[in-house]
Formats: sequence, structure tokens, C-alpha cells
Amino acid sequence: MKTSPSGFCIRFLAYLLVAWAFLMNDSSHVQAADPLLFVSSFVGGGKGAIHAWRFSLTDGRCLPVTRNDGVEHPFFIAISPDQRFLYSIHAKSFGSAEEEQVAAYAIDKATGVLRLLNRQSSRGSASCFLEVDATGKTVLVANYTTGNVAALPVLEDGSIGPAASFFQHAGSGPNPARQKGPYAHSFIVSPDNRYAYAADLGIDQVLGYRLTARIAKLERLDPPSAATPPGAGPRHLAFHPNGKWLYAINELANTVTRFDYAPATGALTPGATVSTLPEGYAGVTHTADVKITPDGRFLYGTNRGHDSVAVFAIGADGVLTRVAIEPSLGKGPQNLAITADGRWLLCANMPGNNVAVFAIDRESGRLKAVGQPVEVPSPSCLRLLP
Repeated sequence: MKTSPSGFCIRFLAYLLVAWAFLMNDSSHVQAADPLLFVSSFVGGGKGAIHAWRFSLTDGRCLPVTRNDGVEHPFFIAISPDQRFLYSIHAKSFGSAEEEQVAAYAIDKATGVLRLLNRQSSRGSASCFLEVDATGKTVLVANYTTGNVAALPVLEDGSIGPAASFFQHAGSGPNPARQKGPYAHSFIVSPDNRYAYAADLGIDQVLGYRLTARIAKLERLDPPSAATPPGAGPRHLAFHPNGKWLYAINELANTVTRFDYAPATGALTPGATVSTLPEGYAGVTHTADVKITPDGRFLYGTNRGHDSVAVFAIGADGVLTRVAIEPSLGKGPQNLAITADGRWLLCANMPGNNVAVFAIDRESGRLKAVGQPVEVPSPSCLRLLP
């Protein structure tokens, strides 16, 4: 296929911008093999963007590379397993009565430039989480305000088709201010790619689905769900690398709950729940994200209000032991990312308008801040492209 003159000019200008960025910034610390870091700016209109930075695995510094605009309220993003495509929430008015969209982009790994392929309805409002399965054939989306989830098929060119599966959650919780109905907050795939699990903050449930990824088909499991403690409000989920445990960070109770995972049936069995806050803390705060190091030794959870990152050691039995609670270096830590080598943790402080970088102590799991946080408008989601 021939490239149009306008397309060639855009591509050439993108390469010039990358070269200029390397010249204008101290880029000696950044190598070509260092990963791209995509950072979404949760802003509407022309201010919404997905930034691409080059992240140094040597010293943890970030080099801005490209600003991809034309995306509105990109609250959450996800990258395909083959690293060719990026998927983003797109919403003209986030959380309104109008259905929002999932946008598909082709990634230029050299420049960080994103080329829009298409958009499809998310089938809900306040779309707040995206996940791509291990085959790259299904994109999962959780819709907070409408309390539902959907699975969208991925076509051969990376674009997405209309939702092939859709499920509406039902019920409520004991917190009248935050749990009047279902509020689906995340949707992830099990390590064996057989099941998908949605954390619903409004009904204190983690709902399970059997996944047929090649056709984006979901089927409710039996039993269909597992419960967190009443009023906990599960938000995000993370599987342990060994595939034995699932952890839910609970937004309303500021806790983390462990579940034992049964691969044969997809069933989840609740285990212990631990706090992410210091003893006696009485301020208003809500957790957001949870991540586990690739070696499975440490778990991290964010506290928005206390503005910190809770650090836990994961025992041989999956039990969490709190190691430390470190300042997030910004207001409202929203999302985390950990590099594939397990050496670096990045924290998006959304209302604080910055991304902080921390070195991970490989023995204790504790965090050490590296340099000054990088300023960026309303960072809501971080995704690394190795």
C-alpha cells in the first residue's frame, strides 16, 4: 500500500520531533532498547491526550517523545500482547447518559505515534477499565456508572468490532452514598486465559466469566461471584504470577483481599483482608490501583487522600505482610506500572498532575524516589511497551 503525501509528511515530522526531543533533553541515559511509556491525560476536548515517553531502565528518567491528541477523556488504556495496538477509552462527556467508546490505535514503536483505526461503543458510561486477553483477540471493558461489562472482538488489523458479549450487573451494597447499585470498576483475564473477572464496587462482588477469546464470548460462571467484606467496594484486581491467587484492592474500606483461584472451575475463595493505611489514620482516603512485581514477591496499592503507596511482602502462602507506606509524591495516586525487570515503579498522581518514579529495593520491596516527578496534565493510566 502506498503512503499518501500527507501521511508521509506526518510521519516525517514525527521522526523530526523525536530527534529534537533527544537533542533538547539529556538523552544520554535513554537507550533505543528502553521501553516506551504511554501516559493518558484524563481531560476532555482538545486537551485530552496519550503521551509517549521513553523510560530509562538505567536510571529511571523519562524522555518525552510524542503527544497523541484527538482522544477525549482517555481514562484507561491497554496494549495488545504483540505490542502492535493500543486501546483507549474515548468519551466526549465522561459518565454522562451517552454511551462511551473504545478506540483502537496502531502503535509506531519507533516514535510512539498512535494511528487511529476505529472506535466502537463501550455499551456503558464512565468506562473505566480495559484489558486485552493473551491472544489479542478480545478487549474487555468495565463501565462504572451503568454497572456493566462487555467484550469486543479484535479484527485482523487490530481494529475492534461491536461488543460480542454484554452483561448487566445487579444489586447494591451497605454504603448508601457509594453502593446504591452496581458499579463495575475493572475487568481482567486469568493467567491461563480461560476466565475473566470483574470487580464491582457497588455490590462487593468479584464476578467470574468463562472466556472464549477467539470470538469474544463471555459466559457467567457457577457460582457466578465471590464476595469481598461488606462495604469494602472492590476496585482493581491483580493475579499473582504463580496463578494461585487473585488480589482485590477495596476502594471504600482501604484494604486488600486475597482470593484463592481454582483453575479447573474458575472459582474464587476469599482469604484474608489487610489494611493499606497506618494504624489510627482517620482522614478521608480511597484506594485505587494494585500491582505485583514480576517475581511475585511484592504487592503495591495506592491510597488517594493519604497520598501514598502501601508496600506488602507476599508470603509463600499468599499472605500479605505490610512492609511500608511510602509517600506518592503527588496528590491522588491513581495508577501504577512496574517495569518487566521489576526494578522500577511508576505512579500517576492524577489530580497532582505528575508521574513519580521509584526504584524498588529487590530485597525489602521498599521504594526510593528517583529525581523529581514529571509534570503531565491529569495522568490517569500508565502502560509500558517493552
